[in-house]
Amino acid sequence: MKFVVENNLRNLDMNTETYQLGKRLDSFNYKEEQERILAILEKDCSVVLDMTECNYVSSSGLRVLLYCKKVAASKGLKLFLKGVTPEVKDIMDITGFENFFDYA
Repeated sequence: MKFVVENNLRNLDMNTETYQLGKRLDSFNYKEEQERILAILEKDCSVVLDMTECNYVSSSGLRVLLYCKKVAASKGLKLFLKGVTPEVKDIMDITGFENFFDYA
């Protein structure tokens, strides 16, 4: 399956904040990362997750991404992924998650 990246930020007419993920999003740090992303959403800002440094996302990390997307949607906000690395693209492709997200 082809992994398509779209620039959806051009038409976004709401406040956004970028958050830089670290090298991994896994069972060791998922709680902290989720809290930080949710804190941005609590400010009524859409979130652009900059994943340029992230080279691994575990099942716990995928759950964080989906949960934060769901919270954003419930508030009328968006969660965008930006700079997804080839390693993470592979994980998302294998798990079928690549179509669940908007990409910046």
